[in-house]
Amino acid sequence: RCSRDWSSDVCSSDLAVAPAFEKWRPAFWENLGASIQLHSIEKLIVIDHRDCGGAGIAYGKDAVDTADKETETHRKALAEFRAQMQERQPKLAVEAGLMALDGSVLMFPG
Repeated sequence: RCSRDWSSDVCSSDLAVAPAFEKWRPAFWENLGASIQLHSIEKLIVIDHRDCGGAGIAYGKDAVDTADKETETHRKALAEFRAQMQERQPKLAVEAGLMALDGSVLMFPG
């Protein structure tokens, strides 16, 4: 039996929207959809982290080589993830943010 507060970690989950991970995308969305259905998830909290190697692969090292560019790259990726999630799961609430290496989190409004 699952609790109301269910948690799972998926490496670079929001990067499933990145062109570099196009082949991975169907499996990601199917797995996430099944998890939402099986566990009656009503809210998804997506937290990226700074110094993410996956973001460098997905968007290029230049997109994350300064703190400002890294923040903007993650903000855009999370906004696109949120938009695609809205298409697939319109009743699901999505919160998104970027965690610094010290554990502080910058939340992106949506």
